[in-house]
Amino acid sequence: VQLQASGGGLVQAGGSLRLSCAASGRTVSMYGMGWFRQAPGKEREFVAGINWESSNIDYADSVKGRFTTTRDNAKNTVSLQMNSLKPEDTAVYYCAQDRRAWRTDVTFLSGDYAYWGQGTLVTVSS
Repeated sequence: VQLQASGGGLVQAGGSLRLSCAASGRTVSMYGMGWFRQAPGKEREFVAGINWESSNIDYADSVKGRFTTTRDNAKNTVSLQMNSLKPEDTAVYYCAQDRRAWRTDVTFLSGDYAYWGQGTLVTVSS
């Protein structure tokens, strides 16, 4: 399984970015997808997740109302639209694929994700 994240960059506070994650190597539509981030000197944290059929979507409290994740199973892609960005959103963002097929809920535990993308850096300037 390969996950390729893209779309990171430098943006001013209040701006927007859209991250994309392209998946290959396994029937993507069977698995939930998650977004995590890791800021310098901090642990990796859950940002958003979407289950295999998009019936359950969950967000970290810190991004609720600002970030939106969607998926297109026909294209094997998942996206994270980030609006009203803040300097504290600065981090390397990772997409990840659930290790369990057909999971109904969204898991925020990094250990529940079997495959990870390489990460894309998002820098928000004040």
